[in-house]
Amino acid sequence: MIIQSVEVLRQSTPLKKPFKTALRTVHEAESIIVRIQTDSGAVGWGEAPATVVITGDSLESIRAAIVNIFTPLLVGKSLLAYERILQDVHQSMIGSSSAKAAVDMAVYDLVAQHCGVPLYQFLGGYKNEIETDYTVSVNSPKEMGEDAIRYMQEGFNVLKIKVGKDNIEEDIARIKEIRSCVGNAVKIRVDANQGWQVKDAIRTIRRMEDLGLDIELVEQPVKAHDIDGLKAVTDSVETPVMADEAVFSPAQAFEVLKRRAADMINIKLMKSGGIYKAQIINHIAEEFGVECMMGSMIESRVAISAAAHLAASKKNITRFDFDAPLMMLSDIVVGGVKYEGRKMTFPSDAGLGIRDVHCQPNVGVGL
Repeated sequence: MIIQSVEVLRQSTPLKKPFKTALRTVHEAESIIVRIQTDSGAVGWGEAPATVVITGDSLESIRAAIVNIFTPLLVGKSLLAYERILQDVHQSMIGSSSAKAAVDMAVYDLVAQHCGVPLYQFLGGYKNEIETDYTVSVNSPKEMGEDAIRYMQEGFNVLKIKVGKDNIEEDIARIKEIRSCVGNAVKIRVDANQGWQVKDAIRTIRRMEDLGLDIELVEQPVKAHDIDGLKAVTDSVETPVMADEAVFSPAQAFEVLKRRAADMINIKLMKSGGIYKAQIINHIAEEFGVECMMGSMIESRVAISAAAHLAASKKNITRFDFDAPLMMLSDIVVGGVKYEGRKMTFPSDAGLGIRDVHCQPNVGVGL
């Protein structure tokens, strides 16, 4: 179980439809793929998408961190001391959470393979299947209503609605249109992606409550750094409020939870730097009696498989946002988690269960 080589690849997959939020518009899923091989021939896979506006990580910075900083730390190390390896990775540089996540998931993939069990069982094994929501990108109310109907007809019973790009009246119109289109059989989650000011957020959520739009939760209504504002919103509305961009690290999670600034936390591997730190965030939240969602960026089934394995392993992770691979025109992954509509199941293979990933020519290093 000695790490022999670290290979860095790149993939780019067009989306079926542009993915639009208050922060960005994405036309294709681009990411760095990591392939770590051991002296036994075992291969572990990881992935990091470029999400500059959220994590600050570009494809170039992710590649540079893995090649120049992490690879020298990894090659020659025994995976039986994986905690030491991951501690070294996290302490080797500030930031670069996406690059850290890619290495982290490949390491966990290999450790679970060595133990001969799927990763979700290695991490706790609480569930053996989960169900994802589906995201409705921010567009005109009419277009969003049409999208919501289509996703409902495809079997999705939880929709995550992107808002926060225009004014609050337009956002309310979007939610009203979607609710009128899908009726009461579908749960609606609203994600403002930091797009509202504090008073506007309170006013908007209260309006939605008064209109009886039956919103399950509102995600990150205000700027990530504004914990006081997040708490003001949480304290002022009945609808549960979820922190997303406000929580990258366990320390940030503790601060938000200590101040009761949010009712729930959205954990993403690209924010936490991988499974190692994500587990700590979930454990902290669980001690505070706060449930977590496991979310993702626009990722292929490499990173989604890792996030889904973690999500299935823990009792306290109760909501799942893993629709990104369903938005892509093609699938680059052989093996990994499988979709049957909204239901996600796990292969019996050890680790992530990924057998191969079809990428562009090597842009990295094999040592």
